[in-house]
Amino acid sequence: MAVGLAVIVAVVAWGPELVRQAQVRDSTLGTAPHAAVEGPGIPAVGSAGTAPAAITDRVDPTWASATAQRLGIPERAMSAYAGAALATAQTRPECGIAWNTLAALGSVESGHGTIFGGALDAGGRATPPIVGPALTGTEFDAITDTDGGAFDGDARWDRGVGPMQFIPSTWARWGADGNGDGVADPQQIDDAALAAAGYLCHGGRDLRIEADWVAAIASYNGATSYLAKVVHAADTFAAK
Repeated sequence: MAVGLAVIVAVVAWGPELVRQAQVRDSTLGTAPHAAVEGPGIPAVGSAGTAPAAITDRVDPTWASATAQRLGIPERAMSAYAGAALATAQTRPECGIAWNTLAALGSVESGHGTIFGGALDAGGRATPPIVGPALTGTEFDAITDTDGGAFDGDARWDRGVGPMQFIPSTWARWGADGNGDGVADPQQIDDAALAAAGYLCHGGRDLRIEADWVAAIASYNGATSYLAKVVHAADTFAAK
């Protein structure tokens, strides 16, 4: 397990605001992805003008299924990314976040919840729960426990949790209820995707502007190599 984790950590960055290591900056990272990719449509918007409780109810299931199959993304994750983008477009239209940005983060952070051989269950929960390495300061910033181990099972050090790899202190501020069950759960993909959208959009960012998009991804994880991976994934998803 220790060897496998070392290999995985080399390609998966664990959690918002973690990596602050000095790295050589690469000026050829590519450009920000298209913000206005082909949209999933909103077949269900609730009754009497109210929005549906679950963000996935906003998404055309035929579109989600076809797009997930084309891109190699689990359909349950695809619906969450699209639903989070649509919900955020309603509550924060100035942000301009697109589903492919959230899909790119989910891909880099956890392989859409499949890291370590896991999967998202029918309810969208990571099975088994995804927990990153202890943030002891060896490979990432040292972050002592902030949640009493409630989310990550570690009462000494914080760890990234869930398919979008939030650290507990960040989740405490940005956690969201995307599936309408009354609970903000970082292991549940709808909740995690909606929280990630809120996190990326904060501070008045307009993700249709390249500089704002890059700043948003850097706020999630500041490593140059991480930005390059997210740019590549987001552009790939938008182009296919």
